Amino acid sequence: MKTLRLAFRMMLRDLRAGELHLLGLAIVIAVASLTSVGFLADRVGRALDREANQLLGGDLLLRADQPWPAAFAEEARRRGLQAAGTVLFTSMASTEETAVLAGVKVVEEGYPLRGAIRIAPGPNQPDAAAGRAPAPGELWLDERLFAELGVAVGDTVGLGEIAFRVGAMVSFESDRGANFFSLLPRAIFNLKDLDATGLIAEGSRATWRLHVAGLPQAVEGYERWARENLGRGQRVETVENARPEVRAALDQAQRFLRLAALLAVILAAVAVGLSARRFMARHLDGCAVMRVLGASQARVLGVVVGEFLLFGLAAAVAGTALGWSVQWGLAGGLREILATELPAPSLLPLAHGVVVGMALLAGFVLPQLLRLGKVSTLRVLRREFELAEPVSGTAWALGLAALLGLIFWIAADARLGGMVAAGFAVALGVFALAAWWVLRLAGRLKGQGSLRGGGWRYGIAALGRRMGGSVIQAAALGLGMTALLLLTLVRADLLDNWRAMAPPDAPNRFVINIQPDQRAGVAELFAAEGMAVPGIQPMIRGRMVAINGEPVDPGGYEDERTRRLAEREFNLSYAAELPGGNEVEAGRWHGGERTPQFSVETGLAQTFGLKLGDRVAFEIAGQRVEAPITSVRKLDWDSMRVNFFFIASEGLLEDYPASLITSFHLPAAEHDFTTRLVGAFPNLSVIDIAAVVAQVQAMTDKLIVIVQFVFGFAVLAGLVVLYAALQATHDEREYELAMLRTLGARNRQVRQALLAEFLVLGGVAGVLAGVGASALGWVLAGQVFKMAYVPALLPVVVAVLLGAAGVVAGGWLGTRKLLSRPPLASLRALA
Repeated sequence: MKTLRLAFRMMLRDLRAGELHLLGLAIVIAVASLTSVGFLADRVGRALDREANQLLGGDLLLRADQPWPAAFAEEARRRGLQAAGTVLFTSMASTEETAVLAGVKVVEEGYPLRGAIRIAPGPNQPDAAAGRAPAPGELWLDERLFAELGVAVGDTVGLGEIAFRVGAMVSFESDRGANFFSLLPRAIFNLKDLDATGLIAEGSRATWRLHVAGLPQAVEGYERWARENLGRGQRVETVENARPEVRAALDQAQRFLRLAALLAVILAAVAVGLSARRFMARHLDGCAVMRVLGASQARVLGVVVGEFLLFGLAAAVAGTALGWSVQWGLAGGLREILATELPAPSLLPLAHGVVVGMALLAGFVLPQLLRLGKVSTLRVLRREFELAEPVSGTAWALGLAALLGLIFWIAADARLGGMVAAGFAVALGVFALAAWWVLRLAGRLKGQGSLRGGGWRYGIAALGRRMGGSVIQAAALGLGMTALLLLTLVRADLLDNWRAMAPPDAPNRFVINIQPDQRAGVAELFAAEGMAVPGIQPMIRGRMVAINGEPVDPGGYEDERTRRLAEREFNLSYAAELPGGNEVEAGRWHGGERTPQFSVETGLAQTFGLKLGDRVAFEIAGQRVEAPITSVRKLDWDSMRVNFFFIASEGLLEDYPASLITSFHLPAAEHDFTTRLVGAFPNLSVIDIAAVVAQVQAMTDKLIVIVQFVFGFAVLAGLVVLYAALQATHDEREYELAMLRTLGARNRQVRQALLAEFLVLGGVAGVLAGVGASALGWVLAGQVFKMAYVPALLPVVVAVLLGAAGVVAGGWLGTRKLLSRPPLASLRALA
């Protein structure tokens, strides 16, 4: 207890003296960053689990790209379960004045089996649970579709071949997703009207769903039966994989959040290590005096370790409290995205925050504290015992293990953790080696040419005298500035590059579901309206079933995206001319040849390991079609043109069921053309890409704000690293300046020495940061954003200028008082 009381008193003394402020700030930032992310992930995960059954519209959801065989619904009812079917697709909803692309949901009586649909007599009126499906001939619209069509209850809206009567406004759907389909305005009608609309024809894109609900044991038995009888393109969704589109978006956001937390924790670890090193150097004398007065090594070690345990616990609790506060604000955006109330946060992230704070102390402070426990009593009399015992290999291993453990734990993914750990190690090693080389070169030049005379050579010589500390400073400054630069200039370049990809006249409308007999009529309408006639391409749906005679087994692929592609039906096409935006990378384009052959997109070829000469077989309308790959194409996916993974030669696919697709650019002044097009061909779906992109951006902007807010912790951690790096050699610099002034150096020479030292440190760190941030931006562009990005010279130049200016300003503010302080006072304070 005496040791603990003494540790507490020493902690209060060091806090008053400002010895622990920087260390505490680093821990608070790291813990707050991690706990805010942890709270969000915990609340969102439990919200999705709580709402899972409502999101499914039942206890189990079966999804397919073809109508479900009647046997599946009959088996569910035989087992005493409820079953209800729905169909999802897109179509144009129209009035005499306008036409709007809508996400259509066709529902069967009894839907939904779980959750609810709420309807109202119209916008801004009280709603209530519907308790039924729309009656035949009745159409329910959501508020957006009411506004965009300009209708009221009782008006008529056309969908396909039927003129529906608007019966109610949909205010809430418990199973509405957050994918492209659900971003569109919603229209709901009864399944009995589907055939009469003529909207679903052979080759049309639609999703058929079968909702099942009942007693848990019966549902489990039916699920096993259904999985055993699934065909291609059919899958089962449960509470574990419900709402994949929401989970995918949130998982992507959480990956960014975890990266932000990782960056903040790593930078905080660097700041903690720098602060602990300085703390150890400043407390050697005090520990030596304690040893002289009779304290044992164990007692000294117990006091300093106890002080940091108390301090670390307090800083970790403060960080968790800050993270708790931050997540309440960020949760509001996620609540809007999920359209559901988030459950209250659990206490588990609080425990995680405390663990992180203590791990930082154990890994980066404890090794330095062990040195204090072994300080020699002779230090009181002999100044050459300056650094006490060196840090042992075991202590360094402990620090490395703590950092690696935190990286892999926070990343929650072995591959991501390994990449971050390797990248951090490489960056730190390269930065340290480059800084050592530049500082050594500067040391050789200090006595040559224009560097002779004045205080400049003293400043450069000082960097060489404490080479180890200077290298650590430059590497730490470079690491912190890299993080700051990456979050500012390079990020802005990437966004500007992305925005510039789509030219102003790029297609902004897609037209799908064109039937073969409508091709000439659609082209004539474009010509009659004075519009450029776009290329209308055939689209045939087929599933890849074999590669070189080997059946395609989706379960045999480890990558999730590859499995999904293997399960889905591809949109195939055929053409003699190479479409615009396509470039043959390998092989030879088939042109007008009628020999059976395929051309494949390069990304898909890499995904499935396809190469020239491989024979690919597809199943189309129950028939098998096989041909070799004779060319590999690179596509410009951002051109907004119609693109296909596979394009066949003429004569291979013409006899199979097909719909047609095209894209065109519609000037803003010609917006009425869409209404006239749909009026002439009611089955066509015109997709306004500009509107869809805006809708997607509206959702992702909220996630981006959340991610950027958490990245703010990384920015703060980077600033703390910069400050800690500048303070790392403050005491040595104070002693050297005092000696220079004692030996007769004038203030002008001392200022020159400081400026030279800070300019070299800042310039070296700026170059490292500029090159490092540009390299990271290039990697992100290629591996994450999938776009060509040429690193610019501007970030490097700006980093050098800002780095030099920032280090000079920060260093000058931290040392300006030393110039007015009497040399004797500095020497006595450091003696």
